[in-house]
Amino acid sequence: MIEYNLLPAYKRIRESEFMRLFDGPVASLFLGGTRKAVVLRAILMIAVIAYADWRIESEVTFGFLYLFPMLFVGSVMNRWQIAIAGALCTFLTEIFDTLPWTLAIGLPRDGLIFAAFAGMGLLVHEFVRGRRAELLYMHQIESESQARKAAEEQLKILVESSPIAIFTADSEGRVLVANDAVHRLLSIEPGTLPGRPIRDYLPSLVNVHTPDQDAPSFRTVMQCRGKRENGEVFFADVWFSTYWTSAGPRLAAIVIDTSEELRTREESSLHQVLAASRIVVTAVSHEVRNLCGAISMVQEHLARDGLLSQNKDFEALQTLVRALESIAATNLQETAQHATGIEIHGLLDELRIVIDQSLREANIKTTWNADPELPLVWAERNSLLQVFLNLTKNAERAMLYRQRRELDICAQAEGKRISIRFQDTGGGVVNPERLFRPFQEGSQATGLGLYLSRALLRSFKGDLRYEPVQEGSLFIVELSPVVSTHVDESCEPKLTQSTRS
Repeated sequence: MIEYNLLPAYKRIRESEFMRLFDGPVASLFLGGTRKAVVLRAILMIAVIAYADWRIESEVTFGFLYLFPMLFVGSVMNRWQIAIAGALCTFLTEIFDTLPWTLAIGLPRDGLIFAAFAGMGLLVHEFVRGRRAELLYMHQIESESQARKAAEEQLKILVESSPIAIFTADSEGRVLVANDAVHRLLSIEPGTLPGRPIRDYLPSLVNVHTPDQDAPSFRTVMQCRGKRENGEVFFADVWFSTYWTSAGPRLAAIVIDTSEELRTREESSLHQVLAASRIVVTAVSHEVRNLCGAISMVQEHLARDGLLSQNKDFEALQTLVRALESIAATNLQETAQHATGIEIHGLLDELRIVIDQSLREANIKTTWNADPELPLVWAERNSLLQVFLNLTKNAERAMLYRQRRELDICAQAEGKRISIRFQDTGGGVVNPERLFRPFQEGSQATGLGLYLSRALLRSFKGDLRYEPVQEGSLFIVELSPVVSTHVDESCEPKLTQSTRS
């Protein structure tokens, strides 16, 4: 809301030259000047008239001349001051009047004279006050007009220079105003969109209800498909609102192209699925390879006995086992080709945004501590965030039926490594030696959560370990700081048997 300070303007009108309050050169000559100057003129005029009435002996009274100083008095004084001035002029008129004064004649005469003087002053007073109010009102209108014009210019500049597509449309869906960003988004020549139906480019806006005059405005956001002038389809987020004007209902909308975000999100999801799938397949291959090794040992014992050395079926079985062992020995390696330097504070902020609401609903008190001087760490952003989410969700489930529910997340430098510690009060792990093993019994799903988390961390030279603490569990994520922009092959560890204990 724009506020206007009218007190300085009122003072300027009150103390300015009163020639602006009257029309004509005579009024400008006598009534011009400040309030003090006008009062001094009135006093001087009253003194001159009284002196002339006293010195000049004539049957004609000069009392009617007091009407002129009353005009001065009425232009600058308030009502009670005008009444005092009128009484003074009445008294001076009666003192220097040659007519005899009696109660029956003088009192009505003085009343009429006072009414004439006071009436003249009050008339001028009301006239001046009306003109002053008119000027003040005109000044207010001018101030509002200038402020509105400035606000409109600023808003126009803001809309025109905004990189976000902004437009307004009428009740029939025809564009009224659109900035340059809308034309670029829809691949239209600049300035050609107004007057054209927006439904040709954003068909979903056809379903927006047109409000009545008395209905409340409608504000919301939606995701929809859009179409450019050249026929290209894109995904868009549209923030829009409806409102009512004297010309009818209107629609204002802000449009953002989210196609690139969709592609990035889908590619990231596909990368996560492929990475997890490779790790799962590697785990299965490891178990199959162990079984094949045991079968091979049995075959060697039978072959040394010589009982089945000439048996064709036994030889075929050996061939099948070697083929299965060869398939299982195919090691699906995880590489760090997607890893980059990650700012750990920003990632923890994203984690906090994701889990904060869920932790509050579960009445879990969360403490966040991070060293402000932490360097960049070498990691794949989405994978690392997935590991953090897995650890916090495990902690949340562990504290579900605990009376004390506290989760402490701390990031600090420990030697040449960066450690992020997740400590909860969930009661601890019953069999710590079985952690990080795939397909373990008693798990809620496949038992791959911690196994995949540690495998993902090791894919970019990180690690995950567990330490028992009092009343809970402590999982420590260890990451390598970024020391250079070059990454050699040593930064791409393989998922061998030694890294999947």
